[in-house]
Amino acid sequence: MPRRRTTSSSSSTAPSAPRNRTPQPVRVRRRSFGDFVKAFLAFLVLLVLVVGVPLALATQIGWPLPDGAPSLDWLQREITVQTFLHILTVIVWFAWAQFTACVLVEVKAALSGVGVPGRVPGSGPSQLLARQLVAALLLVGATAASLTPGLSQLGQSLEGNQKPSVAAAQQTPGIFAQQQEQAAATANALAEQAGQAGQDAARADGGSSAAHGDTKYYRIQPPEGRHHDSLWEVAERHLGDGRRYKEIFELNKDRVQPDGSRLSEASLIRPGWIMEMPGDARGGELVEMPDEAPNVSEQVQQQISDYARTGDHAQGSGGGDAQVSLPEQRPAPATPANPANPVTPATPVPGTDGEHAAPAAGQEGHSFGLPEALLAAPLLAAGLLGALGRRRRQAMWQSALGAVGGRRGMEPPTPTGDAQDAQDALLVGADPEGVRLLDRSLRGLAASLAAESRPLPVVYAAWMSGNGDLHLQLAQPAGKPPTPWQQGQDQTFWMLARSDAEGYEEAETAAPYPGLVSLGTMDDSRLLLNLEAVPGIVSLGGTEADRAAVFASVAAELATNGWSDRMTITLVGFGDDLTPLAPNRIRHLDGFEDLFETMSAETRQRRGALGAAGHDSVLTGRTGPAQHTRWAPHLVLLAAQPSDDDALRLAELAADAGRLGIGYLVGTQGTDLPGAAWEMEITREGRLLAPLLGLELDAQMLPTAQRRAVVELFTDADPGSDPEGGPGRPANAPPFLVDISEQGRPAVYARLVGSYEIIGLDTPDGERSALLHEALALLLLHREGVHPRVLSSALWPRGVTADVRDALLERLRTWLGSDPDGTPRLATDATGRLTLAKSVVSDLDVLRSLYYEATQGRGVDSRQVRGRLLTDALVLVRGPLLADRPEGRYRWLTHEIVDAQLPLLVADTGLALCEFHLERDRAEKAIEALNAALRTAPADERLWHELLRATHTTGDPDRLRALAADLVDRSGARGLPPRTEALLDELLPTWREGVSAAG
Repeated sequence: MPRRRTTSSSSSTAPSAPRNRTPQPVRVRRRSFGDFVKAFLAFLVLLVLVVGVPLALATQIGWPLPDGAPSLDWLQREITVQTFLHILTVIVWFAWAQFTACVLVEVKAALSGVGVPGRVPGSGPSQLLARQLVAALLLVGATAASLTPGLSQLGQSLEGNQKPSVAAAQQTPGIFAQQQEQAAATANALAEQAGQAGQDAARADGGSSAAHGDTKYYRIQPPEGRHHDSLWEVAERHLGDGRRYKEIFELNKDRVQPDGSRLSEASLIRPGWIMEMPGDARGGELVEMPDEAPNVSEQVQQQISDYARTGDHAQGSGGGDAQVSLPEQRPAPATPANPANPVTPATPVPGTDGEHAAPAAGQEGHSFGLPEALLAAPLLAAGLLGALGRRRRQAMWQSALGAVGGRRGMEPPTPTGDAQDAQDALLVGADPEGVRLLDRSLRGLAASLAAESRPLPVVYAAWMSGNGDLHLQLAQPAGKPPTPWQQGQDQTFWMLARSDAEGYEEAETAAPYPGLVSLGTMDDSRLLLNLEAVPGIVSLGGTEADRAAVFASVAAELATNGWSDRMTITLVGFGDDLTPLAPNRIRHLDGFEDLFETMSAETRQRRGALGAAGHDSVLTGRTGPAQHTRWAPHLVLLAAQPSDDDALRLAELAADAGRLGIGYLVGTQGTDLPGAAWEMEITREGRLLAPLLGLELDAQMLPTAQRRAVVELFTDADPGSDPEGGPGRPANAPPFLVDISEQGRPAVYARLVGSYEIIGLDTPDGERSALLHEALALLLLHREGVHPRVLSSALWPRGVTADVRDALLERLRTWLGSDPDGTPRLATDATGRLTLAKSVVSDLDVLRSLYYEATQGRGVDSRQVRGRLLTDALVLVRGPLLADRPEGRYRWLTHEIVDAQLPLLVADTGLALCEFHLERDRAEKAIEALNAALRTAPADERLWHELLRATHTTGDPDRLRALAADLVDRSGARGLPPRTEALLDELLPTWREGVSAAG
């Protein structure tokens, strides 16, 4: 097997520097007078809160609780002011006890110097205050640094969904037990090669690095402000290349740290941990040896010495290597796996360690206030976000085509609470580029095989690696893959590099593997299991709640993914209705009898259809002439465990399901399910285990809270779900109404409809001007507020560190300035979202407000006011939204529905103004208004119909005939819509003769 390419230090672009074998002492910041003042003030505050409060309560009020057990007479006493004082005193006593507990916990963590402070239940702000006071008190002492694990944990919890953006030569897991021996042999061979290379390097270096005294160590530093240390930055500072962070990781993996924990993921590090460094580490400011660090405390020296004795432990780690199959050869990664996710090497990845594992069902995991379950599922989030956008656009068009006065309006309901957090998590976590590449790669493969008259191979699973490579795991060898696909580690793996996948164009072929669905991640690779190709049943064990979370994730992704054309998803035993996600795909059945009756009939039908078509499986049918009309998969998710008899009947039914395109995923409390080809188990920690397949994944789950929040988003977007949407109901009001009087002149005015212009602000200098403009545009289009992580993922789709994001927000605040009363124009609301002041306005805000006032406000009672407001609104329209935006920027607009809202709003304005003029027989003015609206909404059929009617009222048949000919030319080969043809037949019966003559 050819060797994998690896990234060596010699390939670094950093300038070379002489090796530094003598570390420099750690620089210790001297304590200033201000530090002592802060410590003294912190001591006074702690003294007052911990000692003064109980003394004051005891001496001034006394014990508020009764001396004995309450009697019935006590309950019947009159409630007086003293009663309320006693209740308030009890509350203060409880608050004091909670704060005192927080102080004790923080002091214990500070004095011990290791570990993360325990969390006192329900005391977030209290514990944060206690932590800051204790830290300030101990700032002038030697134990101040020991407080940093708690502070580090606070920072990590704020940004829990980020991974290192670069990783070299990633490994692709396999899913077959019989491949474990081969994988183990491969891993041993690579280990021998690495060992030999290490010996050669040691000999070339004179053997000096082998001596214990020359081994260098680094102690993970405490956070400074919002910046947290990371292996990437350590490698960049001391090895000259951040990509060498994996060398540090391999030297220290699974070794016991001073606080008793172990390094298991490169992104999960804590202050106070010791890292052994490669021999060529330089820049000894923070690189320490155990015996030559005189300015380091004896405790740290002892920790480094103890850690040095565990050096051989790392050599023997990696017992899981026998359960993965290594790819043959792959290019070094260039981009993170999820370009929509902000990637910060210093922050942990949800679901990769016990502390940050994917939350079990029914529990809410949060990262900066957002659900981790959706942040850690990029393909699922992309599918849900795309489906939600389509649903909202459909609702708007249905409203637009409805009867006048019976509309819900063009503004979709603004989500709140959990639904708003879920929407933000979808925006941050979605990876639409990954979905696009996966879809094009699979369809391109199908097209290439069809061109060579080769059948589609049976694919059991797909692995998407962190750098974007795609590995297909075949059921059996299928020969040489078509170009640009390559042979993988053996004949059952086909691999496509990301760079080759980006070269694929849209292929006019059916989706070859629509049953692929994400189950979780192993290391940096994401597993997609092909449920319809499994030769039997896939069973899932575990608790009912955990199984439901996995089932919901599978169902939601199958219903909304972008690499499937058509499919049917049957859900049995689900407590929550998931039909709103995809009414055309999902159906619920009440019980097993209904399932057996339905699937028995479909199984017989598919067998007969395959035989009549001469196909041996659905895969051969998907590449034939009927590929778009037949052989769509049917996937059954049975959440409730079947009885013994039902399990036998189901096993018989699923015996031939693999070739029929029918897949079964069945929940069970045990592991002995008849007919189960693959058995998996979900643990309470969110781990998906399949020992016989060699799998141990961080499961992709959709817990109950997030599931209901997502369903709420889709339900609110459904026009049929609004009970207030009957005829005569007014349209929804815009989320932000502008004072359109002369007194409401804004301080900052941005023109978004057409070319982007800002009035009232100086143009910022430098390369960050484009970022500031884009950030302001995003905030203007979301007056309800934008989560900082949503803003970050929109501006930097490939990821950015938190300090860069915060620096940009600070520049944005400075640029926008403050109102005359001192109120900043960029603020943060109670939910942590960024909001603009009312003095910052866009022309889109004004356009919405003018139309609303004309149709539902002052214009309702005054015809003159209505005409003036509609005219002013139409004058604002200068073209499409952000017409001159730079190429490659504003990609977040693809997730927005404003591109559909703006044409509808302009069309409605033009139609209303046309009606206003026709009431006074001003046909030319009406035609002028319609033409102005058509420049922005040329595809709106309603505008063309009104233009035909307005032109007909002029009494000029030649003009009407010319307009009809123009419409026919615009329609092209598609022809005119039936309603347009019917209207022309009514207004101009001879229009077809003119078209024939012109043809």
